[in-house]
This record gives sequence, C-alpha cells and structure tokens, in this order.
Amino acid sequence: MGYNHLLDLEKDYQEIKKKLNEFKELSERIDMDLSAEIAALERKLALAKEEKYRALSAWQKVQLARHVGRPTTLDYIREIFNDFIELHGDRYYHDDPAIVGGIALFRGIPVTVIGHQKGKDTNQNLKRNFGMPHPEGYRKACRLMKQAEKFKRTVICFIDTQGAYPGIGAEERGQGWAISRSLYQMSLLKTPVISLVIGEGGSGGALALGVADCILMLSNAIYSVISPEGCASILRKDVTKAPEMAEYLKLTAADLEAMGIIDEIIPEPLEGAHSNTAQVYKKVEERLFHHLTKLISMDLHELIERRYERLRKIGVYNE
Repeated sequence: MGYNHLLDLEKDYQEIKKKLNEFKELSERIDMDLSAEIAALERKLALAKEEKYRALSAWQKVQLARHVGRPTTLDYIREIFNDFIELHGDRYYHDDPAIVGGIALFRGIPVTVIGHQKGKDTNQNLKRNFGMPHPEGYRKACRLMKQAEKFKRTVICFIDTQGAYPGIGAEERGQGWAISRSLYQMSLLKTPVISLVIGEGGSGGALALGVADCILMLSNAIYSVISPEGCASILRKDVTKAPEMAEYLKLTAADLEAMGIIDEIIPEPLEGAHSNTAQVYKKVEERLFHHLTKLISMDLHELIERRYERLRKIGVYNE
C-alpha cells in the first residue's frame, strides 16, 4: 500500500526528488546520457535526507511515530509470526477491535501476541477507534495473558496508541480499573513478557501493555505519560506549544533508554519504519527472538523477582 502523506521534514527535499525523477524520465524518453546529472542529484538528495533525519527534534519524532504508513500490530503479526489465531472478547461486554490478540508460533515457539491496532485509513480507524481501547479491550488482554500463563506461553505485546479511550461509556464501564488490573496482572504474570513500542505509546493506555521483563522500542517511536498536545493544553493553556512540550516530556527512545525505562532501541531506516517495512520486520524479529530465548531460559522465580526490581527502579534518580 502506498502513502502520499508527507511530513513537513519530508517536504523540504521533495523538490530535489522531483527534479531527480524528471531527469530520469527525460533520459529514458529522449535516449540521452544524463548519468552525471542524475548521480549529482542523487548525492544531493542523500545528503539532504541525512541532514534532516540525523538531527530530528522530539516533535519531529512524534510526527514520525504517528505516520499513517507505519506498520501496525497486525502487520507485524502477519510478517513475523506463523499460524496466528485471533481470539476475541472479554467475556463480559464485547470485543474491542482497538486491541487484537491471539496465539501464534514465533520461530516454532508458541506465544501469545497482544497489541493496539490502529487503522490505515478513515474507515479502518473508525472500526478500530483510532487505536484507543475501551475497558473491554484491556479485559480481553488480561484474559489472554492469564491463558498464556496457564499454557506457559511467552507474551509479546505491541504498543501503539495515543491513549485509552476517554469517552463517557468507557468511564462508566471502568476504564481506570481495567488499566490498573492489567498493570497488576502483568507485574505478577508467571510467564515471560516482552513489550515493543512500535509507534505512539501514550499515557496509561500504552502502559497497560508495558509492564514487561523486557521493553524494546523502535528508534522513532515515542512513549510518554501524556501527549505533547495534552501537556501543552494543561500546562500552557495553548496547544500550539506542543513541540516545546515534546522536548520536556523526554519521550524519545534515546531519552527513555538513558533513564533506564526501556532496554533496547531497534533502529529504523533513515526515513522511518514506513519507508522500508521489510527491513524493520527483519530487525524486530531478530531482536524479539534474542530476548525471548534469554527469558524462557530463566528460572520463573528469578524472572518475577527481576521484574519486580525493574519496576522499583523506575523514577529513582541521584542529584
């Protein structure tokens, strides 16, 4: 599927790209050797991209994390897992399409896969509630985690949501309780848990799938207690201050690794995960397998104790 959605930083070098394509078409059409001019433009384009993407601001990474073309949970499931069987419903209310989950094989190892699911267009986003789960979504996730514990399957979670749905109906059905229950259950789960932030990790809606033995993060993904826009609205009463708030929130993968919140950054292609999805799938599969094999070899008591110590260290700092 192709995407015409361009970010501001991508627009800056589109003129060079346009001219390069024109020279290539002209060379084919009139059978003229323009290889020198084409090579010069390709070098200029590569340099322009390098300058842009090697020095991204936090706000530009927010934009990349939200890019409509980024692979979603179901994309990763399709590309790196085998024999996936989706399981539905929370056994209380109904099925929430904003969270998908089920059982699959990962390089021959049975696992349970759970993740937030955004859409790729307006109709899909309406169906998936723009990746913002209701309480029943988290209850479904909890049900699948307990099932994984029973059958000794590793749980792999994909995080990609701007936050849990804040609607009246969600609050009436116990949104806060559902999230807290997920946090509590994951902290004590008697099976390995790996979480990977693939796009936007926002607020408690993301954290509800983020209590894990190992947390990985794509290099242009973000993970924060609140969105930059929400932070700007609350603290500055001005949503246009969102780029400034993005810097203060320390929401980039590099910031979170430095603070010990995540364990590893998985590098993306220069222009983001959407620009070369095959490369991203390959790297994600490699790193997931590396950490999964380490975790499943650990003693269960040691695993849970290590998870507890990991949680206790969050927020500790020295002046």
